Amino acid sequence: MLETIVSALIGLLSGWHLAYMMIGVLVGLVIGILPGLGGIAGMAILLPFIYGMDPVSALGMLIGMVAVVPTGDTFTSILMGIPGSSASQATILDGFPMAKRGEAARALSAAFLSSMIGGVIGALVLTVFVVVARPVILAFSSAELFMLTVLGLSMVGVLSGSSLLKGLLSCALGLLLGSIGAAPATGEWRLTLGLDYLADGLPIVVVGLGVFALPEIVDLLRQNKAIAAAMSLGSGWRQGIRDTMQNMGLVLRCSGIGCLIGALPGLGGSVVDWVAYGHVVQTSRDRSQFGRGDVRGVIAPESANNSVQGGALIPTLLFGIPGSGSMAIFLGGMVLLGLQPGITMIETRLDLTYTIIWSLAIANILGAGLCVLVSRHVARLTTIPYVYLAPFMIMIVLFAAYQATRDWGDILALMGLGVLGIYMRRFGWPRPPLLIGFVLAPGAETYLYQAIQFHDWAWLWRPGVIIIAAATILSVWAGMRLGKSGIDEGGQSAVGVERRWPQIVFAALLTAAFAYALERSLGWSYLSQVFPLGVALPATGGMLAVLAILVTGRDHVVVFDTERIIAGGGRSMEYYLAWLVALLVASALVGFVLGLALFFVAFLAVEAHAGARRVAVLTLSAVGFLALMSWVFVLDFPRGVLQEIARMPWPLN
Repeated sequence: MLETIVSALIGLLSGWHLAYMMIGVLVGLVIGILPGLGGIAGMAILLPFIYGMDPVSALGMLIGMVAVVPTGDTFTSILMGIPGSSASQATILDGFPMAKRGEAARALSAAFLSSMIGGVIGALVLTVFVVVARPVILAFSSAELFMLTVLGLSMVGVLSGSSLLKGLLSCALGLLLGSIGAAPATGEWRLTLGLDYLADGLPIVVVGLGVFALPEIVDLLRQNKAIAAAMSLGSGWRQGIRDTMQNMGLVLRCSGIGCLIGALPGLGGSVVDWVAYGHVVQTSRDRSQFGRGDVRGVIAPESANNSVQGGALIPTLLFGIPGSGSMAIFLGGMVLLGLQPGITMIETRLDLTYTIIWSLAIANILGAGLCVLVSRHVARLTTIPYVYLAPFMIMIVLFAAYQATRDWGDILALMGLGVLGIYMRRFGWPRPPLLIGFVLAPGAETYLYQAIQFHDWAWLWRPGVIIIAAATILSVWAGMRLGKSGIDEGGQSAVGVERRWPQIVFAALLTAAFAYALERSLGWSYLSQVFPLGVALPATGGMLAVLAILVTGRDHVVVFDTERIIAGGGRSMEYYLAWLVALLVASALVGFVLGLALFFVAFLAVEAHAGARRVAVLTLSAVGFLALMSWVFVLDFPRGVLQEIARMPWPLN
């Protein structure tokens, strides 16, 4: 075991492996600093580039990226008062007040050091679990693995939002999306709508970017404000380090909390910062300064944020159940590399398992050091209005999505899933269950039909299956108890919303989708239909219950619409969707590069009111970035009508 650990470290530090991990760290910091993107979107952006890579280099790059996103989030939380992702919300409560009174440097140094320690502790905890859990995992059959998947899905659905019903239905939608394409048991095509593009299923890159990245970009655009006024870091770097060392007990406790929550599928980064913040408030004698600039309110959530990844990798690597949304994308990356999570990673690929652990620890150390070095430069970037950043983020998202299969279907699927994600966000439908359900669907179905083939239905009475089934029922019961609070993900009361017709229309469309899947599955062979039928049948019933609640006008936690609860300005979602549609139309006519250039010119002139010189510089920068990416990685751009009828020079071809 010790020899494997040492050889994994030597392999990671030799050749190009360390360089690729550094690329992942740099990308992760940029993703964390930019509001609107997070670990899920960042992982999805990197995924197309790992095709054909050495597994050690690819895993190092992916883990390097996801490990430091919470560290990069710290900049936006402390300097801007804007959460870079859902995992950095609690840091704002004390970090932003500290920055406003000139203690930004103190808050940042405390955050970076506590994040680094938390990340290293997460890697150590993962190491211990790999050793302890190995004999248990080797004893599992396909029946127990299927029930573990069901347990993970139930926890995801229950713990992602205030409505148990919405969480489980989101999970069911993800399972059906993951069932598109050839059935693993028979090869029979399912739910392809007659489109060749869907024959191999939806690419996980497209699903992750569509459901998560585009909705966040649209939401931040609607706020239509500068990221921050001029910000000075002030002094206090050493004081922040002393604060962290003086509160080392708090760092260790919150790191443990992060590992525990990360190991539970469905919790992860969206709640860990609040749990850690609540812990430090409850255990402190002097609570008077919390919310006004208490450094302990920065140390606690930042310690937990980074240790979450070590915890989330426990179910991801050992059982193939993603502990978070970003781990779901990571599972997809492992599949692209030809790696099978679970028994294989412990039995025959233990070296790669420890490569992941070492990458997690080293990336956290490198990320914290880089953050200290670039802090003053990042502080200057915070004065940039978001309307200038959004076009670049849209460009990156579209470019990354197209690399999934290099088909126009990638772009159209991205847009369709983006619309779905935008309205799920508006109507309070949790999105992480959808993504995790999508990733788990192929494995869950494979385990199910293997269990049926090996044991018929007698597998239901195996002792391990019964124990896991009891844990699943307990998970659902706990979710029903927690769901009675009537509080949505954003903390707004979901009761008393008027004019429900938009919600009714959205719910009716989802009901129709489930009903269509149900009707189609009845015509497939037994092994092809058992999984999608088992998902679509209860999901259709659940959607009918949601529709009944909405139509009858009852006050219920299911009723939710941010447009009715959150007053205020900004343009509508449909307005910015129209901008995206215009970009796609332009790209279809003149190609992606020219279409994007036209989009930059129009968007910056209309939305940012930018002058001609600034528009020209930003547009040329975007085109130059695309050209560089195409040249370095030999990547393609979507072609338009113009490229079909005329010979265009590179990179316009």
